[in-house]
Amino acid sequence: MLNIIFVVLIVLIGSGICSCAETALFSVSRVRVKQLAHSKKPAAIVLQSIRSKMNRPIATIVILNNIFNIVGSIVIGSLAAEVLGDAWLGLFSSILTFLIIVCAEIIPKTIGERYSEPIALIIAIPVQFLTVIFTPLVWLMEQITSPFTHRGKLPTTNEAEIRFLTMIGYKEGVIEDDEAEMIQRVFQLNDLTAAELMTPRVIVTFLEGNSTLIESQNEIIASEHTRILVIEESIDQVIGYCLKDELLAAIIRGEGNQKINHLLRQVHYVPETIKADKLLKTFQDNREHLMVVLDEYGGVAGVVTLEDVLEVLTGEIVDETDRIIDLQEIARKKRKVLLNSRGLEG
Repeated sequence: MLNIIFVVLIVLIGSGICSCAETALFSVSRVRVKQLAHSKKPAAIVLQSIRSKMNRPIATIVILNNIFNIVGSIVIGSLAAEVLGDAWLGLFSSILTFLIIVCAEIIPKTIGERYSEPIALIIAIPVQFLTVIFTPLVWLMEQITSPFTHRGKLPTTNEAEIRFLTMIGYKEGVIEDDEAEMIQRVFQLNDLTAAELMTPRVIVTFLEGNSTLIESQNEIIASEHTRILVIEESIDQVIGYCLKDELLAAIIRGEGNQKINHLLRQVHYVPETIKADKLLKTFQDNREHLMVVLDEYGGVAGVVTLEDVLEVLTGEIVDETDRIIDLQEIARKKRKVLLNSRGLEG
């Protein structure tokens, strides 16, 4: 009878450890595993190796689990038949099945899911060692199952998961509401285009390059923009831009007869289809704050500024120089419609 109890304990403990290990390895996210690996601890590095390619370690655990369950059941059955006889064998098998389900499956898997991280770190090195030992058998299993399991490498995470985790983190108080909102807004950079962010050409301020500072003095003073486009004969012939404060400084110095095109700065052009994230990188690379947006025919569709892109992340930015309220309202309404259409409040 002691032999039966001993074998039953071995089966339950062995099968339980395998079930717990399998659940723990699957429960630790790949993102968390990569964070742990930065500590350079051997267990964490091995765990990252296992998590990046799970098929062999899991196959090893499944093989061990089945060895305990199948071989153990055969041994226990033969011992029980000798000790208890056929009359009690059915009842004993029922009790053993119940114990395996509860003690070797449900409880270990629950523990493995609840304490996945510490358990995964503890078992990582032993599992890696056993995987090497079982390599021939695991390789054979891979060849048999490869037609059914072959697929490309799955990404560590995706945009939808990050959005969802952000929402959960905010609800649980892990991150602040403004942090959650900004994280959500970051993803809008890849959705919005320059055409959706720009100031349309119909309300763009511009000056003619051949006119003098005195001739354009009123337009310069009345402009609410710090950068003013300079054109030749039409808005589709942009030749550059000027800084408003440089124009005013020249007028104050008595250089009013100087033509505006003498104070030109080079302007850069972007297509209206460019995404906001690429647009932000373009601003950084060129060290510019304003760019001209071109439509599909090469005409000027409007202008977009670095501030327009940053407002996707921060919300509307208004300073003491924004004196034309109608333009501010247009910008607010435009931003609110764009963001609400993607599930965010502007």
